[in-house]
Amino acid sequence: MTTVDEAGLRRLFDDEYLHEFGPWEPSQPYGYAPQDVRVLARSAGIIVGHAGWRRRSISVGDAEVTVAGVGGVLVSPNARGENIGRRMMERVAESLLEAGDIEFGFLGCREQVVPFYLACGWTRITASERSVGRDGTLATHPPGPPLLILPVGRDVESWPEGMIDLRGRAW
Repeated sequence: MTTVDEAGLRRLFDDEYLHEFGPWEPSQPYGYAPQDVRVLARSAGIIVGHAGWRRRSISVGDAEVTVAGVGGVLVSPNARGENIGRRMMERVAESLLEAGDIEFGFLGCREQVVPFYLACGWTRITASERSVGRDGTLATHPPGPPLLILPVGRDVESWPEGMIDLRGRAW
């Protein structure tokens, strides 16, 4: 990532989240896990959208699953309504296939954006989830908040049952 890209991402994220979470920090964005791969959308050379993912082995019940935790999905308010988010998520899905060893995409989100992810081919699941919180402590969340998966190397029906342990911070 270039310094110009980093500055553009800082503007994008701070415009949306500065008052709620403080300044954007690329190595630990808002206390979440950083990304290995970023998909950027630009308009007239300015970054107007971002989605990122990071590979991780997690446990689901008694099973080990290799996921790409997706996070930081954001489109600038002045660029919304132009299908930028959908095109970024299509590119995210392509990059997961290209990675070659990802079984599922995985993300958590707000209830209001679940229809967007469903329209992009993601499937909602229900499970308890354990992760490291923003303060560094282990947190377990009961079933309910939106969790979604995207089948990449396996069918959606093969997602295991049981508690999800992210073994680190959420994305």
